[in-house]
Amino acid sequence: MSNPIADPGHGHSPAAWTAVVIMLLGLAVGTTAFFLDIPVVVWVGVAIIVVGMIMGPVLSKAGYGVNGPKYQPKEH
Repeated sequence: MSNPIADPGHGHSPAAWTAVVIMLLGLAVGTTAFFLDIPVVVWVGVAIIVVGMIMGPVLSKAGYGVNGPKYQPKEH
């Protein structure tokens, strides 16, 4: 048998969850605005998604990533 692959993690950290929630909010805003034909708000939704993409690495560097000092893993 070969060596087992090390578990890379699944992004269960405050940084990952915050980024995903912000991006989902942006998707909901953009989709609703697209349906209602409000182009300016569609672009606001796109901007919210970009903010979410930025917040993930920023929070990870601030210590809220998987191996960060402020991360507290929960027992399963």
